[in-house]
Amino acid sequence: MNDILSMLLAGVPWTLGVTLCAFAAGVVLGFPLCALRMARTPLLAALGAAIVMTVRSIPPIVWLFFIFFGIGGGYLTLSPFVAAVVGLGLITAAQMAEVYRGAFAAIPDGQYEAAHVLNLSAPQRFFDVVLPQLTRISIPTGATYAIGLLKDSAVASTLGVSDISFQAYQVSQQTFQGLGVYSAAALVYLVLSVPVALASRWLSATLQRRISQ
Repeated sequence: MNDILSMLLAGVPWTLGVTLCAFAAGVVLGFPLCALRMARTPLLAALGAAIVMTVRSIPPIVWLFFIFFGIGGGYLTLSPFVAAVVGLGLITAAQMAEVYRGAFAAIPDGQYEAAHVLNLSAPQRFFDVVLPQLTRISIPTGATYAIGLLKDSAVASTLGVSDISFQAYQVSQQTFQGLGVYSAAALVYLVLSVPVALASRWLSATLQRRISQ
C-alpha cells in the first residue's frame, strides 16, 4: 500500500500545477471577459455572452483534445501540460467572468452613490469600494469552482500529464488492484480539496470583518 501511495503522490505536483496555473489564468482573463460581457454596447455584450456560452458548453476533454491535437498538432508545438493549462484556463476564464458579473450585480447601488458623494476618483472607487466587496462576494463561488477544477484536472491525464489520475491508471494496470488504487486516489483528491474549502471560509470571513469595520 505504501508503494501505491508513493506513486500516487508523485502525481500531486502535476495535479496542483495544472490546477493552479489554469485557475490563475482564468482569474486574470475573467476580468476582461466580464467587462466585455457587461459592456454598454449591445454588440460587445452579445459577443461576450456568445464567448462565455460557447466555452462553457463544450466539455473540457474536447477543449484539451482540440488544443493539443488540433492547434498543437498542426500549428504550434504544445506540451501536454501547456495544452491542459490553456484548455482549462479558457474554461476557468469563462466561469470566473460569470462569477465576477454576479458579484458586481450583488454590490448595492448605494455603495457607488456613496463613493460619488465622497468625490472619490475612479481608481479610488474601484480599489477602495468595489474591489474589496467584489473579492469577498467572489471567494465562496470561486473556491467552489477551484475545487471542481482540481477534480476536472484529471482530464489532463488523457494527454499524458503524469497527474494523480494518470499515476492511478498506471499503478492499477501494474498491480491489478483497481479498487484499492482508485480508493487511495480518491483520498488524495479529498485531502487536497478540504484545505481549499477551509481557506476560502477563513478568507471570506476575514474580508467581511475588515469591510464591516
